Amino acid sequence: MQEAILVIFFFVILIYSIIIHEVAHGVMALWLGDKTAKYAGRITANPFKHIDPWFTIVVPLLTFYSSLLLFGRAFAFGGAKPVPYNPYNLKNQKWGPALVALAGPGVNILIALVFAIAARLLVVPELLKIDILKNFFFYMDWTKMSSDIAGSLGSILYILFLMIVFWNVLLAIFNLIPIPPLDGSKLLFALFPIKIETVALFEQFGFIILLVLILLFPGPFSAVLDFFWALFFGITL
Repeated sequence: MQEAILVIFFFVILIYSIIIHEVAHGVMALWLGDKTAKYAGRITANPFKHIDPWFTIVVPLLTFYSSLLLFGRAFAFGGAKPVPYNPYNLKNQKWGPALVALAGPGVNILIALVFAIAARLLVVPELLKIDILKNFFFYMDWTKMSSDIAGSLGSILYILFLMIVFWNVLLAIFNLIPIPPLDGSKLLFALFPIKIETVALFEQFGFIILLVLILLFPGPFSAVLDFFWALFFGITL
């Protein structure tokens, strides 16, 4: 039962991390002058307004467990329904779209940092923290994790904070990849003078390119992700 509860929390935290990411886009767009997301009811914590049954739940679960089985390391791919906004309503036409896009990863990084620091401040023996972190990050051993945290509120909070850090770092780094439809592509288009036709072509085939790169060449992204995971998890100890 404890293992099942941990797994449920693991994916509930994923869902709400995605929701916060999407709400951040809408809030930034509103702040910059566009009310499209507000009128669409997307600036809300209600998951039913953001969740796409396939892309938010099924795809992350499939990619998470398939990557764990195939590569020995967990990787999740998915997302929510994109938050609508009208770039022509933004006060800053050049940097507005990039700011709206970067609001999502920015909030994820902030959340990861806050909870990493909070995890560090928890009164839990360092050796126990290391054991929990090892069983969570390296082995995903739910049985050992449930044993580690049994009867200790501090340990329970520590594993929950680790989950929050895990998902928010992943969401931030993944979405900063400069390939459409990910948020990093908006920064790329703002920084470099790319023709509208090229942008349209890039956006049309971006998802396919992204999927091929991730599935066939996961090494570079995994290395970057591992670096940031190690950085943030190191703060928790």
